[in-house]
Amino acid sequence: MIAAEQRRDPLLGTARLLVESGALTPAEVLARYQRKRDDLLALAREVALLPRLTTAAAVMSPLRGPSPGSVAAEVGTPAGIRTRAEVFDGALPEEAGPLTLAQSINRALLDLLAAHPEAMVFGEDVARKGGVYGVTRGLANRVGAARVFDTPLDEQTVLGLALGAGISGLLPIPEIQYLAYLHNAEDQIRGEAATLGFFSSGRYRNPMVVRVAGYGYQKGFGGHFHNDDAIAVLRDIPGLVVASPARPEDAAAMLRTCVAAAKTEGAVSVFLEPIALYHERDLHEPGDEGWLAPYEGSDRWGATHVPIGSGRTHGDGTDLTIVTFGNGLRMSLRVARRLRMRGLDARVFDLRWLTPLPVADLLREARVTGRVLVVDETRRSGGVSEGVIAALVDAGFEGAIARVTSEDSFVPLGEAARLVLVSEEQIEEAAVRLVGRRR
Repeated sequence: MIAAEQRRDPLLGTARLLVESGALTPAEVLARYQRKRDDLLALAREVALLPRLTTAAAVMSPLRGPSPGSVAAEVGTPAGIRTRAEVFDGALPEEAGPLTLAQSINRALLDLLAAHPEAMVFGEDVARKGGVYGVTRGLANRVGAARVFDTPLDEQTVLGLALGAGISGLLPIPEIQYLAYLHNAEDQIRGEAATLGFFSSGRYRNPMVVRVAGYGYQKGFGGHFHNDDAIAVLRDIPGLVVASPARPEDAAAMLRTCVAAAKTEGAVSVFLEPIALYHERDLHEPGDEGWLAPYEGSDRWGATHVPIGSGRTHGDGTDLTIVTFGNGLRMSLRVARRLRMRGLDARVFDLRWLTPLPVADLLREARVTGRVLVVDETRRSGGVSEGVIAALVDAGFEGAIARVTSEDSFVPLGEAARLVLVSEEQIEEAAVRLVGRRR
């Protein structure tokens, strides 16, 4: 048995091949083996004398997150004027008028490809088709098939390619077609990308920005594979940055932030894009174009930079703070206007970043009104609202807190989806009830 295993041993097989080919003598093979043994023993003795990790802070130092200063500096470094003019074929996006969420992400991706020659966009149907929702339309024609290309319909391949590209010095921006599909390959992030820097103490890194189309409320095309809000697995990964823009102007700025963090610090980010808001134009009434926003010119990127872990407040109401994100932002803003008609003045706080949560901004906005309503389109169990409320409690917030969430359910087809997803009616009822408790 032992002899049979030795015949299969690749190390012994290599030594045998070297001797039989005349490349080395048996004595030279043994000498090399002994030298390597001595080197490893010496290294082991050296490592044994290194200081031990004795605190949680020391263990977690590789997870400290991107340096805000270096990220901000990188964000403000666009492609040159001539390069931008060429890649946009003379039609700069800041001159095009207000854009939708999908259009803003598209222009931001092209700007980033122009600014970073090592950046690449890939995924299922992103090149020839331009994505299921047209978000990557035209990119391949502008920068070439070597930098924007289609992959097989396999999420493990998509993220595996991103792993290899990142560690090789490239800047991958892979797309996962739907949030539900991410779970087919989530360990590529949890067990590989997000852990490389931790277990190597920062010596190696796997920078990437994973774009994911997700959340519910998609019209005419649903079911739990195309309408999914299961993001708990992402918020459970130490060091992972999770961005969740809702407004067009925030999406472009936050995408630049994620790419800058990847380039300067090797950060791994997941960029969650609400499908239902991709092509939304209006906020309150048809034709008001309240969900469009102009694209910032590159000279304004530094001034409009959105740091990781910073929220955004809409309105200045003093009766209630509604805390939300994603589709919840649009619903909450619509509800806030109806509340004003009822004599209740609410401000709406958009988290924007789900990991890390904007705790300092959250506390500031909560203390202004003393009442917090968390609107969470993800599930009640394991959803974002749990982290938000825990942050408030941990900080000693003594005001009133309530939450409205989607149900602990998969998202069904058709109108049945409305039965399990949080609604504007639920938000309004909860807001009136919460303010009434403290009056």
